[in-house]
Amino acid sequence: MKRPISKLLAASFFCLSSQLCGAQKYFLHCGNLIDVKSGQVMSQMTVVINGNTIESVEKGYKNAGGKDQLIDLKDKTVMPGFIDLHVHIESETSPKKYEEQFRLNDADVAFRSTVYAKRTLMAGFTTVRDLGGTGVNIAMRKAIDAGYIDGPRIYTAGKAIATTGGHADPTNGVKKQLMGDPGPKEGVVNGPEDAKKAVRQRYKNGADLIKITATGGVLSVAKDGQGPQFTKEELAAIVETAADYGMITAAHAHGAEGMKRAVMAGITTIEHGTLMTTEVMDLMIAKGTYLVPTISAGKYVADKAKIPGYYPDVIVPKALQIGPQIQQTFQKAFQKGVKIAFGTDAGVFPHGENAKEFGYMVEAGMSPMEAIQAATITNAQVLKATDKIGALDKGLRADIVAADDNPIKNIKTLEQITFVMKDGKVYKHLAGNKK
Repeated sequence: MKRPISKLLAASFFCLSSQLCGAQKYFLHCGNLIDVKSGQVMSQMTVVINGNTIESVEKGYKNAGGKDQLIDLKDKTVMPGFIDLHVHIESETSPKKYEEQFRLNDADVAFRSTVYAKRTLMAGFTTVRDLGGTGVNIAMRKAIDAGYIDGPRIYTAGKAIATTGGHADPTNGVKKQLMGDPGPKEGVVNGPEDAKKAVRQRYKNGADLIKITATGGVLSVAKDGQGPQFTKEELAAIVETAADYGMITAAHAHGAEGMKRAVMAGITTIEHGTLMTTEVMDLMIAKGTYLVPTISAGKYVADKAKIPGYYPDVIVPKALQIGPQIQQTFQKAFQKGVKIAFGTDAGVFPHGENAKEFGYMVEAGMSPMEAIQAATITNAQVLKATDKIGALDKGLRADIVAADDNPIKNIKTLEQITFVMKDGKVYKHLAGNKK
């Protein structure tokens, strides 16, 4: 029986537009390949990319077909694209930052953030979790997804949620005529009902997750850097409402009491965790809560606080007290058995330097493989995205990076990523520079 001409034409069009009809594939010949699931480094492997997904990972160097493209990475170590669970993609550290919040419009913020996003991607971070900005971060996610600009895949909290005067209250430090009384719509809450409304507003705005400031913070223009800032009832309302909307939660926290309350409420991740006690560590282990240490940010702000005028005066003593302690706390938590996820707080330091965190984690006792796993498969678990990202495996997104050296032997090589592919598209491919 003959098929109608219209169906033949439709089938022909489908073949022209579909990977199923033999469109070009990428064959990546990998000298070393890090299997983050097994924790093994495998040699002489081929990764086959079909469209934006991994079709197969095979032993040996498989030949590409006539219309397929071979990418020679035989002198490199290949890994899944990195995931940073704590960035602020809209902004970047500067002595002018506190002044500029009164001068920059959303369009100014958006144009600058395109630079930060591309720099992050080129550093090998193909996915990030943005933990708070003005809401431009939501538009940034959409623009990247639509292909208008280059950048990492973004999971964003939109605007972080605070209490009045808390770490993410956007009116801290301004004169009374400008303070006003921000509420749930602006991400400032007082009481459980406000807390619920703020979560629902973030969902309405298009956020992927919820970020709260459970304690005071270092870089806000307020004197308290560690005290608890939410009641138990407010935290319970936030976590429960977020769960209703399918959203994970993150809590900025430096002081132990604020951390304890957040963990008891069921928070997904604790960010920073600077003054964490053994009691809080035990509670996090029992609850399965992750620590995102952000050692890079702690070191950076402590250094910059020594430069007169870099930060407002109210921030300096907090930075000098809190910053130097983060790495030591991470070491204790890791040794204790707290689950560790990779996150840097990029934006507090220059975007694109995210990979320095690997070295700091290894310096504090983590093995290179564990640090890489924290930035790949572990972070995918936190994001509930193991069916999409976090490993080099059949059916996952083709997010792939490579370094010239073997990071298991030289973790610093991750600071000079020479190959970046995201969603099956090559963004960076530099020749090897081994001596």
